Amino acid sequence: MGGRHLLAYVIKRLLFMIPVLIGITIICFIVIRLAPGSPTDLETQMNPRASAELKERLRSLYDLDKPLHQQYLLWAGKLITFDLGKSFSPDRRPVADKIKERIPITITINVLSMILIIMVAIPIGVLSAVYQDSFFDKITGVIVFIGFAIPTFWLALLLMILFGVNLGWLPISGIRSLNYEYMSTWGTMIDLVKHLILPVLLSAFGGLAGLSRYVRANMLEVVRQDFITTARAKGLTEKMVIYRHALRNALLPVITILGLSVPGLIGGSVIFETIFAIPGMGQLFYMSVMARDYPVVMGILFLGALLTLIGNLLADVSYAMADPRIRLS
Repeated sequence: MGGRHLLAYVIKRLLFMIPVLIGITIICFIVIRLAPGSPTDLETQMNPRASAELKERLRSLYDLDKPLHQQYLLWAGKLITFDLGKSFSPDRRPVADKIKERIPITITINVLSMILIIMVAIPIGVLSAVYQDSFFDKITGVIVFIGFAIPTFWLALLLMILFGVNLGWLPISGIRSLNYEYMSTWGTMIDLVKHLILPVLLSAFGGLAGLSRYVRANMLEVVRQDFITTARAKGLTEKMVIYRHALRNALLPVITILGLSVPGLIGGSVIFETIFAIPGMGQLFYMSVMARDYPVVMGILFLGALLTLIGNLLADVSYAMADPRIRLS
């Protein structure tokens, strides 16, 4: 694809993203408002002195007394100036500040888990395809299906009991120890690694199972193609045929999966961040939903939708650049 055509395609896709993003935010905005309960109920139900006048003042403070379409326009108007609004929580902090505090740890965990998935899943998938129906293929298949079947929260509890309670090797909550500030530089690094081991492994567990099977299926399809037969007929070694010709073509669809994984770098995992009490984006989203903190929920959903669209764009562009046969109209 020429540079001019690629630039035109990217601009076209970016312009198309605008109405799609608007549609996503409208749907999310409506769905959130349809959920039972409201921020004012959570603040006044347990307060016997809360009068009807106080409830109305809170509704007015949060702009909840306005029609739904006006509430959306007010939120969207702030978004144009890159303002995600202020939280409904008592501290009334800007949503952007809350997200900035949580993003680093979530990105760290998800990037590490993605690296682990790529390093382990691709070799397993390739070897399972090369040695199809072998003992290795059958064993990895069983492990993969177990990985699909085991609920993440249940596995997390088992690992916490084993490594945290019974053996005492790894911490089971938070991201740092209570005496973290008094540790040496080397001690803080070891402490951080210990806290990250279980969350990273759990975050990678499900993705590892899925990606390895996906690579295996693609490899099995590619090795049956005519160009692989031609490469072998030319006298190329099996290693060169597999890793230079087959693997490159088999990994092309994986680019799409990795592109769609971009939103997960920010969204995090609600399950394991809540279980391990990790102050990341997943935990913030869960707490915000429970508190009906609409601005924070909408801010996280907006970032997730934006990253999903960007991930799709990056996947399409990378796919076209990796395979010269593909041309984007």
